[in-house]
Amino acid sequence: MTILVTGSAGHLGEAILRTLQGRGLPARGIDLKPSPFSDAVGSIVDPAFVRRQMDGVSAVIHTATLHKPHVATHGKQDFVDTNVTGTLNLLEAAAAAGVKSFVFTSTTSAFGSQLRPEAGQAAVWVTEELPPVPKNIYGTTKLTAENLCELFFRERGLPVVVLRTSRFFPEDDDDPAMRSAYPLDNAQANELLYRRLDIADAMSAHLLAVERAPKIGFARYIVSATSPFESHHLAALADDAASVVRALYPDCAQLYAARGWRLFPQIDRVYVNARARRELGWRPEFDFAHVLQRLRVGQDFRSALAREVGSKGYHEAVFDEGPYPIVS
Repeated sequence: MTILVTGSAGHLGEAILRTLQGRGLPARGIDLKPSPFSDAVGSIVDPAFVRRQMDGVSAVIHTATLHKPHVATHGKQDFVDTNVTGTLNLLEAAAAAGVKSFVFTSTTSAFGSQLRPEAGQAAVWVTEELPPVPKNIYGTTKLTAENLCELFFRERGLPVVVLRTSRFFPEDDDDPAMRSAYPLDNAQANELLYRRLDIADAMSAHLLAVERAPKIGFARYIVSATSPFESHHLAALADDAASVVRALYPDCAQLYAARGWRLFPQIDRVYVNARARRELGWRPEFDFAHVLQRLRVGQDFRSALAREVGSKGYHEAVFDEGPYPIVS
């Protein structure tokens, strides 16, 4: 079974291909950019290029995308071309080639405006039932692509699993206030409580989705680190999240203090991965409990795969104001 991975020069595409190749499984990667994991260089916006890549392919993992950091540097049409038309080209070619499994990497940004409660309200409990309300062109085009995936399952019988992944990039946060208030490791450790995912867990979810898609048919799943929080914590998280965390993990305060780290005072959302764990059999390993275990022994809390893939950035240019410009 040859697996075609789009976005092979990106964080997740490389992680998946590293793993497949390390297991001796047939896989090939495509990307706009040459890389050690790109077997063919070209654009998914080009339908002829896409059709050529489907020869002998039994499964597709579609990670290629324009991301949120591109919103300030790319036009809306660029997002439509890559995220919508590119996905459509892949779905058309996959269905025509008789591909047995198609996995689409989507984003929790599809929930958009639903993720920020009004002042004084409880944190948002984010499950697959929460209606998506995208707030920018990135979330809008990813949601449109999700709907195309569902259409191809209904009309063409193509098994598709959509994975709405939370943030797994290693780069600095796009929020200047966050960058100035928290060291990078501190902020990303905190995010594993509610809105982050180690790339090794992202990879394993995608490979399970490839395996399970033919039986599932079509489904959407939230893919994020398992949160320790429960729904009864939501009001307290919006008011005093640090107290909730300290109650759940009594030695957290000492471990954090030893490094000069701080917990976030408030948390506005909690991504719930229960359905992915139940239906895919996914067992994410890298959560906040893992962070604390690593801190106890003085080790990096990131996976070996995350360290191997490293930081890539999203732009060739260097910006004075941060890792990428932000639309106000």
